Amino acid sequence: MNIDMIRAAAKRLDGHARRTPLLNSPFLDDIAGRRVWVKPECLQHTGSFKFRGGWSALSALTDAQRAKGVIAFSSGNHAQGVALAAREHGSSAVIVMPSDAPALKIANTRALGAEVVLYERGSEDRDVIGQQLATERGLTLIKPFDEPQVIAGQGTTGLEIAEQAREVGITTADVIVCCGGGGLTGGIALALEAEAPDMRVRPAEPEGFDDVARSLHAGAIQRNNALSGNICDAIITPQPGDLTFPIMQRLCGAGLTVSEDEALHAMALAFSRLKAVAEPGGAVALAAALFRTDDIQGDDVIVTISGGNVDAALFQTALERFPIS
Repeated sequence: MNIDMIRAAAKRLDGHARRTPLLNSPFLDDIAGRRVWVKPECLQHTGSFKFRGGWSALSALTDAQRAKGVIAFSSGNHAQGVALAAREHGSSAVIVMPSDAPALKIANTRALGAEVVLYERGSEDRDVIGQQLATERGLTLIKPFDEPQVIAGQGTTGLEIAEQAREVGITTADVIVCCGGGGLTGGIALALEAEAPDMRVRPAEPEGFDDVARSLHAGAIQRNNALSGNICDAIITPQPGDLTFPIMQRLCGAGLTVSEDEALHAMALAFSRLKAVAEPGGAVALAAALFRTDDIQGDDVIVTISGGNVDAALFQTALERFPIS
């Protein structure tokens, strides 16, 4: 992985991915005690940053590979990103999804033309299922984070952050990223290393599923004890990737963790103050900026809202539990 791959992905994404803005609210600044800048990838195609990696990977395949089709495994956001990218490239997509994924994500993936194969998260291995189907059908597997072209696509978010931060006069800041396997975190870290070297990336995760934070602390990859049981489904992975962890180990600061209630609170605040819809996993970076202020340095903090694909009932729960007076 290197910055040249990210810049090449940016050229292929030009005209296809949205350049999401960098938002600010004085109400959020007051809570955090510093300026909070929000990169709302919930406004990206398919409602998350995953479209960037999906398009980057599909556009890097050969015509013959695209003709045979692709396969991916995902709880929903990578699924939709790959499904849309495949459809726009005239390719087919098979998506392996956990049966307990949000209904909206399963429905949207099917609506984008993908074949959805459901599995039991607690008892079946999605990697094994995906590899078996790829072999049987001659499909190209597009991994959700441990894939160079996917990381390159996600890294284009970092190129935009660097440019937008310069536009508002920010050169130094913690950049907190919602982190599952590390594709977005690692990609942004590589981009900022080249374009904004005084910024430090910090991964944010839900409590109890902080494999990246523990891995960075231990200096070696650590696994999660469970793979379900938290509302932040979008960023729950078994462990950091073999490709992403060395990048994060070299470039990232210590990880941050937040509770489910803090993620819900951040969702409510994003809606009321930014008019942005965040899913729980997509809100953990904002939650960390607002509720882990002692662990952050500097006058500015930049955060991602990595996705907004949330079921209506859960979103309503966030708004009712944390009403804004």
